[in-house]
Amino acid sequence: MLVVGLTGGIATGKSTVSNLFKERGLSVIDADIIAREVVQPGTRGLSQIVSTFGRDILLPDGSLDRKKLGAIIFNDPFKRKQLNAIVHPAVSRAILWSVLKSWIRGNRICIVDVPLLIEGGMYKWMGRVVVVYCSAELQLQRLMKRDRSSREDASSRLHSQLPISDKVAYADIVIDNSGSLADLNTQLSSCLTKLERAAGWSWYISWLFPPYTFFSALSVVAWRAMWRSKRPSMRRRN
Repeated sequence: MLVVGLTGGIATGKSTVSNLFKERGLSVIDADIIAREVVQPGTRGLSQIVSTFGRDILLPDGSLDRKKLGAIIFNDPFKRKQLNAIVHPAVSRAILWSVLKSWIRGNRICIVDVPLLIEGGMYKWMGRVVVVYCSAELQLQRLMKRDRSSREDASSRLHSQLPISDKVAYADIVIDNSGSLADLNTQLSSCLTKLERAAGWSWYISWLFPPYTFFSALSVVAWRAMWRSKRPSMRRRN
């Protein structure tokens, strides 16, 4: 099975692309949904957050007050690091389990939708990386329109993230979402053709001969490590 990391920047249209993959019948694992699930009441994740930040970050029903927690970590890098140390491992484990279930179901391609795929280093474990792109100015205009925010506020939010141009340097496939929905669908079809070609005959072997999956995964990690050592401008783009 080919595991594909899907990422992009805020307001580039990654969620639209993710939904289009679902509409075409692909298995899609959404890291944002998983991130909410691992901190539901009764989970180990929420218990650890309460131990670290106190019970004041809970709502009356016992669920996490995301707005209050966000205000705590927004301007405090140390507290943000503490939160990430709790949430990220839990999300990674849940994604791994979801990928395994996708493989058991016999899916040929599995899409893992992760906003911080590059920043968190998870791209190293992906067979292919797909980045949804649009120009920085278009990204800014879309964000202002979506959130009804000022140019200053939208710019500040964009500048707090890794620039989309930097993410493109890690991509095997770039989907340019600067045009119409028809243009996007055309690019998605091209992307799927490349992914199906990459999955190839190895899908049948990995499903019928499980040890192959393990050794195949190791080879992907090794290849990513070598690829990572190259300058961004030398990284392969399709």
